[in-house]
Amino acid sequence: MTLIKSISGIRGTIGGTPGDALTPIDLVKFTASYSQWLKETTAAAGRKLRVVVGRDARLSGQMVSDIVEGTLMASGVDVIAIGLATTPTTEMAVTGYSADGGIILTASHNPKQWNALKLLNRKGEFLNAAEGARVLEIADTEAYTFPDINGIGSVIVRESYDRKHIDAVLALPLVDVDAVRKAKFKVVVDAVNSVGGIVIPALLKAMGVEVIELNCTPDGRFAHNPEPIPEHLTEISALVPASKADLGIVVDPDVDRLALVNEDGTMFGEEYTLVAVADYVLSQTPGNTVSNLSSSRALADITAKHGGSYSAAAVGEVNVVTKMRETDAVIGGEGNGGVIYPALHSGRDALVGVALLLTYLAKTGKKLSELKATYPAYYISKNRIDLVPGTDVDGILAKMKAKYASEKVNDIDGVKIDFPTEWVHLRKSNTEPIIRIYAESKDKAAAEALANRIIADIKGLL
Repeated sequence: MTLIKSISGIRGTIGGTPGDALTPIDLVKFTASYSQWLKETTAAAGRKLRVVVGRDARLSGQMVSDIVEGTLMASGVDVIAIGLATTPTTEMAVTGYSADGGIILTASHNPKQWNALKLLNRKGEFLNAAEGARVLEIADTEAYTFPDINGIGSVIVRESYDRKHIDAVLALPLVDVDAVRKAKFKVVVDAVNSVGGIVIPALLKAMGVEVIELNCTPDGRFAHNPEPIPEHLTEISALVPASKADLGIVVDPDVDRLALVNEDGTMFGEEYTLVAVADYVLSQTPGNTVSNLSSSRALADITAKHGGSYSAAAVGEVNVVTKMRETDAVIGGEGNGGVIYPALHSGRDALVGVALLLTYLAKTGKKLSELKATYPAYYISKNRIDLVPGTDVDGILAKMKAKYASEKVNDIDGVKIDFPTEWVHLRKSNTEPIIRIYAESKDKAAAEALANRIIADIKGLL
């Protein structure tokens, strides 16, 4: 069993021994710690603190939600319970209800035995490093308290926020519902039997799209590995051309990642979801962009084409959002299919990605594969080196930085080495003794050759 405590939240497998897995004891402990942090940092102006709770559809969701809601109330916090909800929906509900924070109950793309508490501030954004560290400190020292009977909280709202989220997406100036409706798209949706099966078809139908639902029953019984990468998407890859659909849409269990399938059943590529959406946004509102260091160079190329400036951030949504604010970026995100469009809210959101992408297709008249062909062709090879516990990973990364000092090197998050036509990013894991090695080049063979060269360099240092 596994329990991973990090500044971005608490995740683990259900069942087992407290402290070693995500048990009811751990759920109470970390929810109480988050509540205590809110009390330390938030002035509630004569009222109880308010926290939004939303969850994906995984099998443990109702159990986890009941414990979290009860612990919040026991901590003197009022609960706004939005039930089955995507991560971006929960983020938007925090500001929509003027709440003081939010807890998203989702393990994202992890398999069914996992769940997690993802913690939000009053802006509906993930806690930063210092805030997350303080929550963990409170948990470690059990420095939380509970009020007496007169101070307990209650559930003050219990309703879905889905429709408000959908309506906000449809109201965006760059979302042209009439154009999409006239295009008469047919789309296959694979929502891996989680909350995407509720909201993505509803959004598409509101835009006049014919929807073929695949794995859209929100019962948490994942029909395949829930990470939306090509090897897990064989069913939708066959169904899109067989049903003569215009494209396929795939989301992960909490709907913050968006993967696309071309009309012929081939993969559009998760890295290119953000590239395509950014291409459209920049064509209408020129400006700057941001993605993390492990994302494709194609976004920088597209940004330059539109006269904007591209910046790279450390891996992690909160880091991307921070860099977007610093650079006044109009669009950004992560290469795993995560689109952040601050005109709506500052979080990865597959719904806004879908609406903007379909608008772009409708306006250009291109097939999805034709749109992909207009972008620079890159391939990312993702690898890892398993290390012996106790290995000086920081020392290895420092030596790699020195070895390639003549190249353009970025060390804000591991070591990224930018060569003229390709790059490699080395990062250590925070949870296991490994180094992740992502290499991007013009094609698969070149990317793998670069990765293998760097791997050989590292092994030579061990």
